[in-house]
Amino acid sequence: MTDADDPRAELLRLRGTIDNIDAALIYMLAERFRATQQVGVLKAEHAMPPSDPAREEQQVARLRALAEEAHLDPEFAEKWFNFIVAEVIRHHTEAAEGR
Repeated sequence: MTDADDPRAELLRLRGTIDNIDAALIYMLAERFRATQQVGVLKAEHAMPPSDPAREEQQVARLRALAEEAHLDPEFAEKWFNFIVAEVIRHHTEAAEGR
């Protein structure tokens, strides 16, 4: 019996793949937030607003197109982006307030 014939072995293999992807996502999100925190400091130093609705709109359109290319639900991609942007704006607001 090979791993392909054993559903439990296949399940473990797939879960291992998922765990590796999750780890990569966490590290990529951490890198993204390091960059956005630098943006927040720059905005605070120059009295720029914490959010940029025009940029966010462009990013939503770009990410929806990327999601379609990747065969990922564009609605999901937009929800994910909005969730991330809300946290980024919170960080930028805190930077502007000197926290």
